[in-house]
Order: sequence, then structure tokens, then C-alpha cells
Amino acid sequence: MNTFNFQISKELPADQIEAGRKLFTSETSFLKGVVAMNGLPTANRPEVCFAGRSNVGKSSLINGITGRKSLARTSNTPGRTQEINFFSISDKLYVVDLPGYGYAEAPLPIVEKWQSLLRAYLSGRPTLRRVFVLIDSRHGIKKVDQDIFDLLDKSAVTFQIVLTKIDKIKVEDIKILIERISQDLSKHPAAFPEILLTSSNSGEGIKELRAIITNF
Repeated sequence: MNTFNFQISKELPADQIEAGRKLFTSETSFLKGVVAMNGLPTANRPEVCFAGRSNVGKSSLINGITGRKSLARTSNTPGRTQEINFFSISDKLYVVDLPGYGYAEAPLPIVEKWQSLLRAYLSGRPTLRRVFVLIDSRHGIKKVDQDIFDLLDKSAVTFQIVLTKIDKIKVEDIKILIERISQDLSKHPAAFPEILLTSSNSGEGIKELRAIITNF
């Protein structure tokens, strides 16, 4: 069990921020959508992925860090992202958008297929450096998030919590939220001990997330 306290991500040095800006303003493109493990691209470069409950804001955040408004498709309909979507960043890195887990407006067999693919990818991708698990700051951690945390613990894959829509909650509520999340994460050995606050609307946390990814 972790013995450290989880904290909001610290301010990063200017050179790391600049490196992140340069990487994500270089050539970025959608590579492919994958519906089965045998369709994954060759594992020839580091990759990071974004996971989270349906409609948590994954696509919006990916659009934010890449500076492209429609690179990742967004929708108000939970469960629209039905594939593992790979984006190539300057031929140096893969950024991966996973299917939303939890509630989805789709037949049960399709939902089960998505979840099976999600589990297989998270537990078997050798070049996966970190999973960014997105949590809606208005709702906090739910049971389906805990299930993903458990899977990542078993797979020994480091994950970091990214709070989304931070502009939607009161400043005084952030400390309470962090304390609650810290209590949950202290049970998970694969959890990275810093929590990133983000907003796709205001841009908060975007440059820091770019810099973190660049270090991989």
C-alpha cells in the first residue's frame, strides 16, 4: 500500500513546458481506430493513453493538448467512442484514446466487447508508459473507476489521475476533492502520486500535461 500523500502536480520547469509545446505543435495525425488486439499498430515507440468513464471529456482533452479542435471526435452521447483510437505525434509517440467505460448507450454484447478489448490492451501493451485516468471533478471516483485501478495494479501499469472540468467546481471544493481521491488512491500501488487539474474550456493544466507526456 502506498504511504505517501497524493498532491496536485507541481509547477514544471519552463524548459519542460517548452519541450511539450514543441512536440504537440509538430505533425500530429489520426493513425487508426482498432476494434481488436490484432489490429494494434506495431509497438515501436512509447505511448500514453487516456481512459475514463463515458463522457468524461477524453476527446476534448486530446484536442486540447494537440491544439486541434476536431482531431478526436467529441459527442454528448456517452459511449460514442467504440474503438481504441491511435494518434501519431511527430512519429515519436502514440497518444491513445480508449473507449469510455461504464455507462454506454449500446447493446450489452457490444459494451462487453469494448470492455474486453479495454482490459486486454491495458494488461498487454509493452510500450505503454502511463495511463491517464480522467475523473470528472464534479463527480469524483466511482466504482467503475476503481475496477480500472485494480486492473492497472495487477498489470503493473502506472496510472495518473487527471481531473477534468475543474472550472465547473468551486475553488474551495478542490481541497476536499483531492483529499477524498488521495484516500482512494492510497490503496493502489500503481497510482502515480500527483493529480493533474485540467479544463478543456479554460486551458488549465494543458501545458503541464503536454510536458509530462514529452518526458516519456
